[in-house]
Amino acid sequence: MVASRDKWGSKFGFIMAAAGSAVGLGNIWRFPYVAGQNGGGAFVFVYVLCVILIGAPLLFNEMALGRHTGKNPIGAFRDTGSNNFFTITGAILSLLISFFVLSYYGVIAGWTIGYIYSQLAGIRLDFDVFMANGPLNIGLFAIFMLITILIVRGGISGGIEKAVKILMPLLFVLVGAVIVRSLTLDGAMAGVEYYLIPDFSKINGRVVLSALGQAFFSLSVGWGIMITYGSYLPKKENIVSSGLWVAFMDTGVALLGGLMIFPAVFAFGKMPDQGPTLVFKVLPEVFNSIPSGGGIIGAIFFLLLCIAALTSSISMLEVPASYFIDEKKWSRNKASWVVGLLVFLVGIPSSISNGAVDSLTNMRITVFETELVGFFNWMDYFFGTFFIVIVALMTSIYTGWMIKVSIMIQEIGEGGPGNWQKPLIGSLTAAKIWAFFIRYICPAIILMVLLNMMGLF
Repeated sequence: MVASRDKWGSKFGFIMAAAGSAVGLGNIWRFPYVAGQNGGGAFVFVYVLCVILIGAPLLFNEMALGRHTGKNPIGAFRDTGSNNFFTITGAILSLLISFFVLSYYGVIAGWTIGYIYSQLAGIRLDFDVFMANGPLNIGLFAIFMLITILIVRGGISGGIEKAVKILMPLLFVLVGAVIVRSLTLDGAMAGVEYYLIPDFSKINGRVVLSALGQAFFSLSVGWGIMITYGSYLPKKENIVSSGLWVAFMDTGVALLGGLMIFPAVFAFGKMPDQGPTLVFKVLPEVFNSIPSGGGIIGAIFFLLLCIAALTSSISMLEVPASYFIDEKKWSRNKASWVVGLLVFLVGIPSSISNGAVDSLTNMRITVFETELVGFFNWMDYFFGTFFIVIVALMTSIYTGWMIKVSIMIQEIGEGGPGNWQKPLIGSLTAAKIWAFFIRYICPAIILMVLLNMMGLF
């Protein structure tokens, strides 16, 4: 029964948890290098617009569906009359996404633990050699998964909420510390100018689609996470303000991530478009080059990366765990341990597919004219990218067209702002604007992203 389910103890706790889910390695790791590859400030400008116009409506949508039903994604779709097609493409697939993404995301998070130690100990790591050390990677992955399981088994208010109330403020403090040190380096202002001053001549179709994709993947829509977290949200809480806070904090950390990285990169003459290696190859060189306290700054940076990964990983584990708690009546302790251990076992191939095992490292497949090399990259493409777009598309179509959109409007308005359904201009209301976006604009934009990934747009 819905009444027996755990609830968030406070609005602050929910916002911290939902923002923590959205704030992950993608903000601090992926955002800066994608911005660097797409014109810096021009990309940032387009990205912020995408978050406001596309990300926020999708957040409201998933939170409302979760709170309306008080169920995990599969239960939410089933209880609103979904047919098998939407249950599979919108609900079951979202559960699988959270499960499988965590299986390799935890591997990357394990790297941050290794780099915290190396920075404190003054050990200079060769990233390629480090990734190829299978036993070490499995061990670090195991440590990270153990921490994740222990938090989730503590429950919503007693485990996840307590953890994020500490971890998220700590994350912002650490981000601030690294930014201050980065901005005080000689030559840092060149990085600030590159990052924050947009050159509008660089805005083209590729930049817009890249910004759309980054905003889309950053906000945790399409994972089933916001449906699950929304299901624990009391009716008295305001979905609109909560969703806006989540979008604001997620975007804020992404923007602050650039202020940590670009000033340091420019100060030491490195290239800003290094791709994924920017964090684990280029930045350790920068930290090692800082005359005094470089190791401490490096350790703090990788600690905040680890915290960002942890606040996301607990949400990913909660999605499949909540299914077994709701539908199979498992205890939270059993669901957390069983699902967490399965994630670990499934993640072992990812942990040894970056040089440790040749067959897993070099396995190749071509998808939509893009060659994917390595088991790790296969997982990231399908579960970390492609399927997320499909789930978000199916969810917006489902709530916009398959069930009465008025149900979602009423759910968002409950506990929400008094002007949600009051006329703004003529008969136009905020609720009608949201409904228009969720029925027409969001599906069209998501479809554009999907077709672009398939090489058709």
